[in-house]
Order: sequence, then structure tokens, then C-alpha cells
Amino acid sequence: MTSTTPSRSTGVGRVLIALYGLLALAATGRSVFQLLDDFEKAPVAYSLSALAAVVYIVATISLVLPGDAWYRVAWITIGFEFLGVILVGLLSIYDPVLFPAKTVWSLFGRGYGFVPLVLPVLGMVWLYSRRPRGAVTEPATA
Repeated sequence: MTSTTPSRSTGVGRVLIALYGLLALAATGRSVFQLLDDFEKAPVAYSLSALAAVVYIVATISLVLPGDAWYRVAWITIGFEFLGVILVGLLSIYDPVLFPAKTVWSLFGRGYGFVPLVLPVLGMVWLYSRRPRGAVTEPATA
């Protein structure tokens, strides 16, 4: 059972990887500062910023590395990112007490020009277009 995954680091993929890398750096820098500066002020918000940073780092790595396993990791991290942006975005509007400080994902990534909202959609479209080809599926046996 073999399959080949087309390269994700060519053409538009390079731009996508660069954007994820940039967002990973920005989110990591912001979360480290927030966690060290005054974690007590907004522990939920600052913890979510740190989680977002980890998600962006793993997404960047999974987009760069070849293979079906990394393809799946990319789907998982980018899908998680999208759900996180939607959930945190909604919560930051409807229950702002939870988010006394801004996070990467609060208000749907408004502090980052809504890039955190748009980027996972573009990432999922790109991943779909680069899905593994030639996967051999075997019928299930009873």
C-alpha cells in the first residue's frame, strides 16, 4: 500500500509556508512576552496564545516536510487552527471577560489583520489540491 504526496513546498506552497513561519514567529514572540510579563492578568488568553504559537510551528514544519504522515499532521494542525480561531473569535466577542487581553485568535485574529482566520482556509485548500495520489485502498474483510 503506497501513495505519493505531491510536494507542498513549491509555488503557492512556498508563500503559504512563509506566512505560517512568520505567524509562528510572531505568535511565539507574543506568547513568550505575555507569559513572562504578567501571566496572572489573563491566564486563559495567554495560554491560548502559547497554544496558537505551537500550532503554527507544527503547521509550518508539517507543510515543509514531505510524506503522507506530515500531510496528515498538516491537516490536523491547520484544521485545529481554524477551529481555534472560530471558537476563540466567538468567545472573545460573546464573553470578553474570558479574554481581558488579546490573543492571536481573539476577535478572529483582528490584531493580525485577520490573517489567522484566512490562512487556515487557504492552507486547507492548498492541502486538498496536494492530496496524496495513487493511494491503494484494500476492501475491508469481515
